Amino acid sequence: MLTPMRLGFGEILIVLVVVLLIFGANKIPQLGDALGKGIKNFRKATGGGDDSIDVTPEKGEPGQIAGAQRTATPQPAPTESKKV
Repeated sequence: MLTPMRLGFGEILIVLVVVLLIFGANKIPQLGDALGKGIKNFRKATGGGDDSIDVTPEKGEPGQIAGAQRTATPQPAPTESKKV
């Protein structure tokens, strides 16, 4: 019976060093961008849609994810004090 192959820290480090030597430090961001776009296009073509989340906050509401729906929270009824 075969056991699943797992990569440890050393193996991942060796692969990253080899990629750095082959492509150079200037090309790695471009490769990552191209890989991300390729995965996005593949998902779109297979009907998976777009799983990305837009995390830019809306105006006036810092820290809230753009497009997120707020649920209404029940507000306590205002109490009126009657003066006699």
